[in-house]
Amino acid sequence: MKPKVYVTRRVPDAGLDKVLAACEAEVWEGDLPVPREVLLEKVADAEGLYSLLTERVDGELLDAAPRLRVVSNYAVGFNNIDVAACTARGIPVGNTPGVLTDTTADFAFALLMAAARRIPEAAAYVEAGKWKTWGPKLLLGADIFGATLGIVGFGRIGQAVARRARGFNMRVLCYDPFVTQIDPAIGALVPLDRLLSDSDFVTVHVPLTDETHHLIGAAELAQMRPTAVLINTARGPVVDPDALFDALTTGGITSAALDVTEPEPIPADHRLVGLPNCLIAPHIASGSIATRDKMAVIAAENLLAGLAGDRLPHCVNPEVYGK
Repeated sequence: MKPKVYVTRRVPDAGLDKVLAACEAEVWEGDLPVPREVLLEKVADAEGLYSLLTERVDGELLDAAPRLRVVSNYAVGFNNIDVAACTARGIPVGNTPGVLTDTTADFAFALLMAAARRIPEAAAYVEAGKWKTWGPKLLLGADIFGATLGIVGFGRIGQAVARRARGFNMRVLCYDPFVTQIDPAIGALVPLDRLLSDSDFVTVHVPLTDETHHLIGAAELAQMRPTAVLINTARGPVVDPDALFDALTTGGITSAALDVTEPEPIPADHRLVGLPNCLIAPHIASGSIATRDKMAVIAAENLLAGLAGDRLPHCVNPEVYGK
């Protein structure tokens, strides 16, 4: 008999087909996340859960799923999952690291360039019929080549961004409390306050934890240059949205480019939306066809390994297996 699993959204066929072939799987077909009450009902007899970052996997859900043997998250981040609660119940949790590193770094740099050269503002200017002639002071932006880039969080994605910065001859400053040294040819490891005060561009690449919640707040934004640009492709709550609004509207910093927000999704009437100096994308940094396919496959492989009683290829709580 095939194991029963619940898939919380239709993911790319490259991974979903593997799940459907090996499991008795039910897939939520809606474009929006599965409602909480439906999710709690569907996991009642599920042995595996293939989740997205939009689903909260906590003690309540685990209590409602007594047969659950594995949780496979279609994401690198897993702040939507109570990993400790899963571990306490002997449930391994999988994620999809590595595969989206370069795609996300590409997008972070795309946001940096778009904000620096005011590309969204320029496109809106043309669409509004305001372009009447070439002007020597029209929509002037910031140079990227030779500028200083501050990278907050120097894991896989932060390092990939640093490699891209070398092509623009950028001076790279890095802050990461878990990194003790880096290759001087790549950049310099500095305290956060120095990174903020010395950088023309600050890009955030840390996981969301209790320690990183609102890591970039009013005090940190006040340390940045008035000409600086902030980029966030990590998690929305790493940046305090109220403090960011104040900085953007009072000249504290020049602009921001966000792929993630607090709240997420951000409402159309949120005060950050519509600011000419705040570019917001709908959490698509990993959104290339090839990368999303690879993520779906890795998540499927994690799920199937857990159902077979094997070690997950990418497990965030390996302690669940003991020594």
